[in-house]
Formats: sequence, C-alpha cells, structure tokens
Amino acid sequence: MLVLVLVLLLALILGGAGFAFHVLWWIALAVLVLWLLGFVFTAGDRGSGRRWYRW
Repeated sequence: MLVLVLVLLLALILGGAGFAFHVLWWIALAVLVLWLLGFVFTAGDRGSGRRWYRW
C-alpha cells in the first residue's frame, strides 16, 4: 500500500513539473518574441541614442 501511494505521489509530482515546464517554455517563447520585436522596431532609432532597454 505504501509503495502504491509513493508511486502515485511521484506521478503527481512529475506530472505537475511537466505542466509547469510546459508553461515556462511558452512564457520564454513569448519573451523571446518581444525581445526580438524590440530590436526590429528600434532598428531605425540607432542615431538618436534612445534605447528600449536599460543595459
């Protein structure tokens, strides 16, 4: 009985981690797209010294 509970708990933890990693991949992809769009939209403003980021 204890082994069954441990296996179910492990499956629950791994399933939750898989879902969290899947969501994090989508968030990372959205941030990458926004970052690349920032470079595209500020390409014409090179001479003005205006940057869309602070670093």
